[in-house]
Amino acid sequence: MAPSDEPKHPPLRSFGRIKSRAIKPRQAALFDTLLPGIALPDPKAGPIDPLALMPEAKAVWLEIGFGGGEHLAAQAARHPDTLMIGCEPFLNGVASALRHIEEGGLKNVRLHADDARDVMTALPDASLDRVMILFPDPWHKARHNKRRLVQVETAAEIARLLRPGGGLRFVTDWKDYAEWALEKFERTPGLVWQAEAADDWRTAPADHVVTRYEEKKLGDTPPIFLDFLRT
Repeated sequence: MAPSDEPKHPPLRSFGRIKSRAIKPRQAALFDTLLPGIALPDPKAGPIDPLALMPEAKAVWLEIGFGGGEHLAAQAARHPDTLMIGCEPFLNGVASALRHIEEGGLKNVRLHADDARDVMTALPDASLDRVMILFPDPWHKARHNKRRLVQVETAAEIARLLRPGGGLRFVTDWKDYAEWALEKFERTPGLVWQAEAADDWRTAPADHVVTRYEEKKLGDTPPIFLDFLRT
């Protein structure tokens, strides 16, 4: 079935809970003191120019669903000349990321505490050097697969946003989601899977940052790393 022949669904929420446990007072305070200064402009209000947010940036990366923010903050610290855009609707995760950003004194991070797809729509063509999707909600049941973040439309949007030579990294610890994502990305014009041998998806890349979620080993397989190049 060609991408255009697939059943069309209205945008569905691709994530679970917005909040679970109570947010610690210190982290809650950062929503008032730190977040306003590093929040992305409202993507529903119009286009977003990443370089207007950090004119001196030499590259722009987007992490979709940054969880607790460990990976986002670590990559921002390693690449201070790169603008790191992070999107996460789970408020406890945003609170954790704010703590990491404050403790690291990071100046190159911008956050969107909501659905990343709105941000993607607002970004211009070929505006990103890297897109990272680490351990997204798997939505196991077949009837829920349409809620997965990775769909034909999402893959096409990522290809639109990446500059030639840019990279996409997708990581999951669920076999069926890895197969699902690989099929969607491989059929997307402009995205080329970089694996040449099994170790290429079984072994963590040198620049990977292990997160607390990854350490819990909640999936049915060790992490699978799928890296793609935008041609």
